[in-house]
Amino acid sequence: MTDFGHLLTAMVTPFNDKLEIDYEKTKQLIEHLINTGTDTLVVCGTTGEPATLSKEEKLSLYKFVVEQVQERCKVIASTGSNDTKSSIELTQEAQNIGVDGILLVVPYYNKPSQEGLFQHFKAIANSTELPIMLYNIPGRSLVDLTADTILRLSQFRNITSIKEASGDLSKVAYLLEKAPSGFKVYSGDDSLALPILSIGGHGVVSVASHIIGREIKTMITSFLKGKVGESADIHRMLLPIFEGLLITTNPSPVKYALEKQGISVGSVRLPLVPVTESEANLITSLLEDFHRG
Repeated sequence: MTDFGHLLTAMVTPFNDKLEIDYEKTKQLIEHLINTGTDTLVVCGTTGEPATLSKEEKLSLYKFVVEQVQERCKVIASTGSNDTKSSIELTQEAQNIGVDGILLVVPYYNKPSQEGLFQHFKAIANSTELPIMLYNIPGRSLVDLTADTILRLSQFRNITSIKEASGDLSKVAYLLEKAPSGFKVYSGDDSLALPILSIGGHGVVSVASHIIGREIKTMITSFLKGKVGESADIHRMLLPIFEGLLITTNPSPVKYALEKQGISVGSVRLPLVPVTESEANLITSLLEDFHRG
């Protein structure tokens, strides 16, 4: 079974001044993320602005990342949407490109029933040999993938994990207790990475790792080595950054933070907008306080 590691980064999509994908900036970002502890890159997930990327752009980006990584870390392609047929087609094309796994978000806007969700994910799982990570984010999809539906889906041999971003620790504990051995639960929220690890989770699909990847990796490694107090100290130190990067809609804050750290990734595509002056000042202050230690 493919192991995606403990620190996965939901990578931003770098743009140039015309808001076209900037592949030179993408190359630099990939190197930065690998060098700061990322085990797996998630391409075209929520942080990558998939709603405003065309199918052709997504495929081009998958291909570029796979070629740039050269097996130094794993690559997961986010291919889920609210259209099962289109998700299957994109999944199969991503598989042909050579990605290591697939991320499938709960269909948004349609508001399917739990049975509809089960059939959606089942159809996609049956269309690919790649390992699949489910992605539950009710704050964006409006529909919560329930624990019982997740457990039904976990019986498929290639549905191997879930990125859980509901914030429900009781649900996570229930899943970890009832799911098949080897089924992994990842936190979809940086601020819950350590709490979810503490009840048996496997890691985090992170946004903040763009900025503080080394520190997050140290927090995780410390916990896994049994240094619980040390990992808790790091968690508390990082919490202001975790929360500050959510001051407005992701990925506007993290793109601004990257620019402040000298890693150019450009702006965001409409209908998202860059951070306001007050938001920028807060993020700048948080980064300065963090680096002062």
